[in-house]
Amino acid sequence: MFWPIWAMQAVSYSEARENLKAMIDKVVADRAPLAITRQRGEGAVLVSASEWASIEETLYLLRSPKNAERLLEAVRGFESGDEGVPFP
Repeated sequence: MFWPIWAMQAVSYSEARENLKAMIDKVVADRAPLAITRQRGEGAVLVSASEWASIEETLYLLRSPKNAERLLEAVRGFESGDEGVPFP
């Protein structure tokens, strides 16, 4: 699932530090990322290990233009209700 940074729940660095275990538990249970903001400097995003693995796998699969087109074709077929996309 795609979560634009502006749509994520956000907490301050101080709040995240004080409640780290609860924040990790929530991210894992909800399968939703959590933005951590700072007064100075760039913030960060906390994601579960399984979500991160999924993101890495997706990025790996999309590296190949041919594979990316096949995946996008499958998604379009799924969204339009096709029974299946033929596999070469």
